[in-house]
Amino acid sequence: MDHLLAMQVFERVADEGGFAAAARALDVSPPVVTRLIAELETHLGTRLFQRTTRRVSLTEAGAAYLERVRQILQDVEEADGIASAHTRELAGRLRVHTQPVLASYVLAPLLSGFRQHHPGIMVDIDVETHREPPIEDYDITLLGVAAGFDADIVARKIIESEVIMVASPSYIARKGTLKQPADLAAHDCLRLKSPGAPLRAWRIWQDVDPDNVVEVSVAPVLVANHTDTLLRATLDGAGITSVALDIVAPYLARGEMVRVLNPWITGRLAMYAALPSRKFIPERSKVFLDYLAEQARKQNEEALRACSFC
Repeated sequence: MDHLLAMQVFERVADEGGFAAAARALDVSPPVVTRLIAELETHLGTRLFQRTTRRVSLTEAGAAYLERVRQILQDVEEADGIASAHTRELAGRLRVHTQPVLASYVLAPLLSGFRQHHPGIMVDIDVETHREPPIEDYDITLLGVAAGFDADIVARKIIESEVIMVASPSYIARKGTLKQPADLAAHDCLRLKSPGAPLRAWRIWQDVDPDNVVEVSVAPVLVANHTDTLLRATLDGAGITSVALDIVAPYLARGEMVRVLNPWITGRLAMYAALPSRKFIPERSKVFLDYLAEQARKQNEEALRACSFC
């Protein structure tokens, strides 16, 4: 039995949730997957999977084994990278987990540039919404959180951003410029909702005077739990919404959106990159984080310059 190959197949069966799916992902025949798992279980003297006609699930022993196997395979991949670093460029698979809004507006736009700089690195991205993202399963997990975020994880702050109010130029031309926060009550407002949380009055303040909070009660014309929907509607002239500056930076720079009530803000958010460990951080993770931080900084600077004309 090829022990390393068997562990790789075991990990893929666990990730894919089935033997046939793992075989497709690995581009091998299902009997090969079945044989390797059977040989591995015989070698270990325990069952790794519970098999039924409908699903395959890890046994308690399988779950414990998977945790160690992931680390072993990551160490092997890192060892290969270290050994080959003298003869070729940075290489290997970079596993990234991110939230949908960060995937669309932060991560996706920089991938082409990163690949041009590091063509040997294969970026493997999972886009999901988790209350507790599986940080230990990925090289990098991108998190969008409140600026005061404090958790017991290994994380690097990439950027901190104001949450600003924006609209399309066509909407402002049609409805008029806002001069003070109270003017929002007379405008079409688009609000982001959170599951199980009622919409409250918009809390608005200026960074130079954060204690002077103004609350404005508005009757929104559109409520959604999906940032893409709000942004699309805003671009089409449906009204005013609030969103993190780093998300709308490209639209502001291109003049497709304008900032409303500058310099008032509705909050501060931060983007963090969480890591599974402080030790043995792969070089590919380091160069990706550096590139991400640099691009995010440049994008924010461009947006701030655009806002100065709003």
